[in-house]
Amino acid sequence: MTRDLVILCGGKGTRLKSLTKNTPKPLLKINKIPFLDYLLNFYQRYYFKKIYLLAGYKAKEIKKIYHNKKFNLIDVEVVVEKKLMGTGGSLLQLKKKITNDFILINGDSYVDYNFDKFQKLDKNFLGKILISSKKNYKENKKLVGLKIKKDNSLYFGKNSNYFNAGVYYFKREIFKHIKPNSSLENDVLPSLINSNKICGSKTSGFFIDIGLPRNLRFAKKTLISHVKKKSIFFDRDGVLNHDYGYVHTYSKFKWKQNVLKTLKYLNEKKYYLFIITNQAGIGRGYYSENQFYELHKKLKIFLCKKKIYIDEVVFCPHHPTKGVGIYKKNCRCRKPNNLLVQNIFKKWPVNIKNSLMIGDKQSDKKCAEKSKLKFYFSEKDLYLQIKKKIKL
Repeated sequence: MTRDLVILCGGKGTRLKSLTKNTPKPLLKINKIPFLDYLLNFYQRYYFKKIYLLAGYKAKEIKKIYHNKKFNLIDVEVVVEKKLMGTGGSLLQLKKKITNDFILINGDSYVDYNFDKFQKLDKNFLGKILISSKKNYKENKKLVGLKIKKDNSLYFGKNSNYFNAGVYYFKREIFKHIKPNSSLENDVLPSLINSNKICGSKTSGFFIDIGLPRNLRFAKKTLISHVKKKSIFFDRDGVLNHDYGYVHTYSKFKWKQNVLKTLKYLNEKKYYLFIITNQAGIGRGYYSENQFYELHKKLKIFLCKKKIYIDEVVFCPHHPTKGVGIYKKNCRCRKPNNLLVQNIFKKWPVNIKNSLMIGDKQSDKKCAEKSKLKFYFSEKDLYLQIKKKIKL
């Protein structure tokens, strides 16, 4: 099913005092990475038609970085509220833009949970709220006392051990229940919960809210260690798919032996997976960047249906001698150069020492060496290679 992702980024962050005087709260950095990037990294592996960032305070700073950009093939639009309208009022700005069900999250909190399970919504409900164990965080004052009935509907009860984690799944019909200048948490959701229109899903996964100075300090100590992972960087043509020369259509894209099994296995092993590919066919004029994106969107839909996830796909469209027009360029991102990899290092918390690259050309090997990554030439059966020779 096609869905959108909406991230609430409009709060002033007044409790953080001087820290947000010149910086919107979602752009505060944890280990040199904006907090908002951690959220995008978590969600961009899944298929969303579009990502909307609802910005208010210091909106220009958010728009400058994210507006009209792509995050793992997903277009991002920053929507700016001209005046503070509350979480409900801010969301109403998307009423004419969103035609799908959507996921809504807070831009100042991070939570680990089973997204595949969460995105399933019974037709009897208008929405779903993720609730988190109180052992993670005890200071949330909105939608407190939530409990789940046997039919998964939510209700307000005494002595609840869970709180609202700030992650929601809504059908588009939710807009009918939202009024201008309203609060989702205080004005909209309580009545829907009381009328059994909202269900819930539990998580005891890692949770951080950066809204208070002590929570931000805690995030700086713990978040990076939680999300830092080993990673595998794959060349594409000849490694993941058969290389027939400038493959750019879905009908001609053929996976190599046991590649899907390999990717599934690596997801289970909690590796970040990146595709790093030279696409000189774009530069030579054989196909367009839009055709490249369309191919990979179809591949992403195919993989997600199988619960296989690629964290990011990056490419270089240039060629130093055969490129046409703006694509004729000796680019630092074209392998054997390693700018694409370096950019991932800046955005993602990669455990470089224990990560590796798999390719089929000397240019891949040189790129890996420049990036201080272990390198392996791909073999016929990628799964057997990883299980028997690389031995993750």
